[in-house]
Amino acid sequence: MRRLIVILAIEVCLPLALMSCGGMGPQSTLQSIAYGDPAKPYLGMSKAEIVSCAGQPHSRYGSGEGSETLTYRYSGAGPVPGAAPKSTDKKKPFGGGSSSDSKDWTCSASLVFENDRLTRVSFAHREVRSPYAWQAEKDPEKQEEMRKAELPTCTFSLPRCRR
Repeated sequence: MRRLIVILAIEVCLPLALMSCGGMGPQSTLQSIAYGDPAKPYLGMSKAEIVSCAGQPHSRYGSGEGSETLTYRYSGAGPVPGAAPKSTDKKKPFGGGSSSDSKDWTCSASLVFENDRLTRVSFAHREVRSPYAWQAEKDPEKQEEMRKAELPTCTFSLPRCRR
């Protein structure tokens, strides 16, 4: 009887766990199950709450009716407030940073707000490339080097936000 319960639990729970991860590949599925969504604790926070603990974004733009996207550039675990931009700096289109845009960041995060609430976060390394980019390389030695090279990754958190 106990063996039947264990088998039934495996047959029911495993497919449910895998289905909850959508059409992701095996590695993404395992990471999703093991690590979860690093942005999940912040979802539902207001734009004012996020800006108060993450600082002013690098840029912001409307992304639909009642929707706005704030983009942060950061190094480390996530965006934190930094020094205010110099008043002599010229602004870029879309409310971007200074004309002498610094390169002291490694990750970028786009925070999407709908009706003033955080609904989605996307983040990536600034030197991100497709894991399949090596296939377009003509030189076999460079192709093999690209194939074996580790892809840069980022993490996301808002260290100064309470959640």
